[in-house]
Amino acid sequence: MKPNRHDTATRQKRNEDALFAVVSSLQNVRDCRNFFKDLCTPAELQALVDRWQVVGLLQQELPYRRIHDLTSVSVTTIGRVARFLSDGFGGYAAAMEHGKTEHHPNKKSASH
Repeated sequence: MKPNRHDTATRQKRNEDALFAVVSSLQNVRDCRNFFKDLCTPAELQALVDRWQVVGLLQQELPYRRIHDLTSVSVTTIGRVARFLSDGFGGYAAAMEHGKTEHHPNKKSASH
């Protein structure tokens, strides 16, 4: 992340908190999708989607090469996701816990 070079650490944290508060306040998938499409470039959004997909595949204990073959995500990125999944800030675990029943990556839905 490239912080604004004029921002103090306190201001940067405040700005991050404001962004995260807005994201957590969105009420449904449509609103989140529209917000992220406005916020991110298509490539940035695809990178986020790819990483979330990798989380689900890592939870299935697939080898990195197999995940790469399925997703075209680099083995380096897969390794980073795996490292943060086990030794990160707990964000992936919290997201998986919140999304267990409805929005887990790679979960087959009844409509597919």
